[in-house]
Amino acid sequence: MLLVKLSSLGDVVHALPVVQDILAALPDARIDWVVEKSFASVLALHPGLHRIIPCEIRRWRKSPLSKMTRQQWSAFKADLRQTEYDAIIDLQGLTKSAVVAWLARLAPGGKRYALGNQTDGSGYEAPTRWVADVAIRIKPHIHAVQRSRELAARALGYCLAPSPDYGLKRHPAQAGRTLSAPERIANRVAFVHGTSRADKEWPLGHWTALGHRLNAAGYQIALPHGNEKEKLKSQAIARALNESAPGHAVVLPLLALDALTNELAQCAGVIGVDSGVSHIAVALDLPHVQVYNFDTAWRTGPDAASGRQVSVYAAPEPGVDQVWQAWLGCLETLKGARDQPSEVLEWSACGADGA
Repeated sequence: MLLVKLSSLGDVVHALPVVQDILAALPDARIDWVVEKSFASVLALHPGLHRIIPCEIRRWRKSPLSKMTRQQWSAFKADLRQTEYDAIIDLQGLTKSAVVAWLARLAPGGKRYALGNQTDGSGYEAPTRWVADVAIRIKPHIHAVQRSRELAARALGYCLAPSPDYGLKRHPAQAGRTLSAPERIANRVAFVHGTSRADKEWPLGHWTALGHRLNAAGYQIALPHGNEKEKLKSQAIARALNESAPGHAVVLPLLALDALTNELAQCAGVIGVDSGVSHIAVALDLPHVQVYNFDTAWRTGPDAASGRQVSVYAAPEPGVDQVWQAWLGCLETLKGARDQPSEVLEWSACGADGA
């Protein structure tokens, strides 16, 4: 079967549990995924995917008639159409994902599935249901992770486990982390301050003040970045923290997403704004505080039920104390889980809506 979820990074991460859901219900399933090339390395960390088919639709749309675009588009279509699929599921609900779903080949008797309606706060374009053989309506007020999970479950006719499993490969330092004594947990906390939207940023002074508290608690701050602007902010935070003692903070080199994911997996936890990299922290099941300047955590934020990942919201932005207390709460939950037996999840009963 083929999953179509092209972008953005956070949306791709939110859709990852679909792979584990399908494999739990249909262990012999072979799952391919079409995604923007820049995010393919994150999907490559998931052992359950058979084939990842990269595209560059974002770039191709800027020069659709150029010779290079036409050649690359032709090569992409040939790659996409190598396989016939019993099921093609458009998890994105946009025109570009509908086009990809339409181009992909169906096996005899196969069907294309897509969202039948817009959900609150998410983009949606009508061609997604025009292309589909089956358009599935989802309740409008729903978390982004659950929207994809329910769509796939209803398309393929299985019931969902209560909690999502993102299925990312863990770095050896991450495996078994919750069973380690607190003093042996890695002493780095990553600050994910970068975001594509300026109105989602957290003030520089807040990052510095929080960093001082974590330094006093024995943590080093790791500062990733994805572009020159973010690098300058990472450097500013590091300078402020290293004034009292060298080594309180380190600016990471520019890393590919798979390398950054492995770097995060070695950390004691992550504190970040609403961004794709923060959502990777959730997928890794790290202690994580996600900072929101808008009341949208219900749709994209971590599920607070675990206690290991929480969102903090305030307008115009949360204060340092709020984020610090949330971090301490994540650590308390982690410590409390050390001596607990592994959780056994049972399949939930399908509701009246089929998921």
